[in-house]
Amino acid sequence: MQRSEHDCIKLVPLFKHLPDSDVDKIETIMTHKHYAAGESLFLDGDDLDTLIIVANGQVKVSKIAANGREQLLYLLQSGDFDGEGALFKEMTRSSSGVALIPTQVCQISRKNFQKLLSQSPSISMNLINEFGKRISSLEKRTTEASTETVEARIGNYLVETGASLEKDTFKLPIKKKDLAIYLGTTPETVSRKLTEFERKGWISQGPQKQIKLIDKDSLVLLD
Repeated sequence: MQRSEHDCIKLVPLFKHLPDSDVDKIETIMTHKHYAAGESLFLDGDDLDTLIIVANGQVKVSKIAANGREQLLYLLQSGDFDGEGALFKEMTRSSSGVALIPTQVCQISRKNFQKLLSQSPSISMNLINEFGKRISSLEKRTTEASTETVEARIGNYLVETGASLEKDTFKLPIKKKDLAIYLGTTPETVSRKLTEFERKGWISQGPQKQIKLIDKDSLVLLD
């Protein structure tokens, strides 16, 4: 699903409840970029000076551990964002991000954002209010995330990936061990749940990590 500039801004909780007049002003400083699968969005050590919003796609964020192996930190999927703190202070990236599938992002640089704040006091006041709301809701959101079942997390991931690729048949863009880390489980559990989904007729599995979505409604209704 392709998103408009307005939709991109509304994906970020910090901007979600701003009035349309403020959103319109933020749209004027937003840029857009497309990344092919395998292309880097940013590298460890880069200046972190841009908020990135994933309009469509999937990004693996990782770093190289002391033993030289790549360590998955998290995935960014459609609707996720990264680098919010960069809008307010100078920072340096401590991880790298690479597109796992074709990915479209919206971006806002710190320089342009801070210039806008100096010109629009109403946006500054609204953002202060939003910060307060976010702090009070963090505990609730953390609790909700921790109560979602592994089955639901796997099902949502499969449907989200298919939607981003606009395909019902696709190759898993990430290794099962990394997918397990992202979902907070083990590779064995991921394999077992995929086999259960296949037995129930929700998906079919092929060679080389091929997945075919058959019953997406059942996958997204898991709890």
